[in-house]
Amino acid sequence: MIKNSFSGKFIVIEGLDGSGKSVQAELLAKYLQEKGKVVILKTEPTTESEAGIKIRKILKGEMQAEPMERQKLFVQDRAEHLENKVIPALKEGKFVVCSRYTFSTIAYGHSDDLDVFELVKMNKDFLLPDATIVINVSVKECIKRIEKRGEAKELFEKEKKLIKVNEIYQKLPTMFENVIMIDGEKSIPEVFEEIKKVVGNLL
Repeated sequence: MIKNSFSGKFIVIEGLDGSGKSVQAELLAKYLQEKGKVVILKTEPTTESEAGIKIRKILKGEMQAEPMERQKLFVQDRAEHLENKVIPALKEGKFVVCSRYTFSTIAYGHSDDLDVFELVKMNKDFLLPDATIVINVSVKECIKRIEKRGEAKELFEKEKKLIKVNEIYQKLPTMFENVIMIDGEKSIPEVFEEIKKVVGNLL
């Protein structure tokens, strides 16, 4: 992947469904704003591209797509997201906090038995985040949290799939630079304290 040479900082929050990444991404964006940074809070897949809209329909079971077709949509959505939103913000010196990124594509693609090296290759020309924070929560705990929501489970929110997804998340620090694992089974404030320690080096 390509290192960030822009003046802004790109921070990604990753984790299994139910790991609490969206809450932590919001807390981080607020914290950075309090530190005087201009922050853009994003999530993937986006709702701003044709590919992103298709992905969300597929995840909800409203559309069907073969695994590789689905991953190509993720890559297309990401390319547009970087070009139209992320990179322009980084060029202006802003902080971009994004929930999910390339690493989700690789991990969830693996859960569909796609080749990990092929998935890495598909994403090799994208921007490497300055920090990727993986909120590490056990599959069992994530399933409990998902069930507490009382919502219909999306395509990937199933235990067997999450186990395979987690296999890749556990390997990410050895696969990519700037990846940090954080214990996500602590309280929300405790998890966030760990995240603040990580991003402190980027301020």
